[in-house]
Amino acid sequence: MPIIVNLDVMLAKRKMKLKELSEKVGVSTVNLSILKQGKVKAIRFSTLNAICLTLNCQPGDILEYVE
Repeated sequence: MPIIVNLDVMLAKRKMKLKELSEKVGVSTVNLSILKQGKVKAIRFSTLNAICLTLNCQPGDILEYVE
């Protein structure tokens, strides 16, 4: 899939663990882990919004399109 999820990169930049992000955005660690691994087929805008708000980043920092 040409869309890459860079959640692990943003977590490292913010020095935050997946569990901490899970608690702040209200999404289970399992679901965030699946997102982090790029194994998801979709993401809700509300979830992306919560992640971006928590990590103080843009959606493009999380999702990247590559050809």
